[in-house]
Amino acid sequence: MCSLIALLALEDVSKTFGELHVLRAVNLSLNRGEVLVIVGPSGGGKSTLCRTINRLEPIDSGRILFDGKPLPAEGRELARHRADVGMVFQSFNLFAHKTILQNVTLGPVHVRKIPKAQAEAQAMELLERVGIHSQAHKYPAQLSGGQQQRAAIARALAMRPRLMLFDEPTSALDPEMVSEVLDVMTGLADDGMTMVVVTHEMGFARRAANRVAFMADGQILEEAAPAEFFTQPRTDRARDFLSKILTH
Repeated sequence: MCSLIALLALEDVSKTFGELHVLRAVNLSLNRGEVLVIVGPSGGGKSTLCRTINRLEPIDSGRILFDGKPLPAEGRELARHRADVGMVFQSFNLFAHKTILQNVTLGPVHVRKIPKAQAEAQAMELLERVGIHSQAHKYPAQLSGGQQQRAAIARALAMRPRLMLFDEPTSALDPEMVSEVLDVMTGLADDGMTMVVVTHEMGFARRAANRVAFMADGQILEEAAPAEFFTQPRTDRARDFLSKILTH
C-alpha cells in the first residue's frame, strides 16, 4: 500500500507576509516520477510555494506531507528532509570561494557523510552528466551563467534527492544559455526524477511536464496535462495569461 502514498502532498496550505496573502489554501499532490510545472503571472505565489516544500518558508496553516509524513520543524530531521529535496534557485547560490568540484562535494561529505574520494568520483560523473566536466577545478566566477546553473543542478543531484525543486532556474540567464539548462532538466525528467518546476519556459512545460498547474493570486486555479492546458485552458485567468505569453 505504501507506493500509493503521494511523495508530496500540500493540504490547505496558506501563507501571509503581513497583509499580503501569498498562498491561499493550496492543495497539491505529486507522485514519484512525476514532473509538475507551475506557471502563472509574477507575484502569484509560485516561488513561495516552492520554498515552503523545502521549509525555507514556514507556513501559517494547513500541512505539507513528504512521503506521508509532515515536514519536520527543525533540527536533524529538517536537515535530512532538505537533503532529500534538492533545490535549484534563480541565482545559482554557489560558494564563490570554492571550486565547482568542492561546491558539488560539500553536501555529500558533510551531510551524507560520504568519504571524500567517493564524493569526488560521484561529483565528476554528475558534472559530466550536466556537460561541465572540464570546468570542475574552476571557480564559479570563471563560468558562464548557464554553466553555473548546471553546476548548481549537479550540486543538488549529488545529495541523491528524492525530489528536485526548480525555482525559475533560467530567469537570470542570457537567452542563449537557457536551452543548455533546460536540456539538462529535460534529461532528468526523462530519467524519472520527481520534479516541481516553477518556470516561464512554456516549451519546457509542453515537453517535460506530466501536469501543468496554473497559479495566480496565491491559488492554483487549474491543473491539467500540458496538451490540455495549452489548447483548452478552463479559466479566464489562464486564457488571458496564455494569450499574452504565447503571442510573443
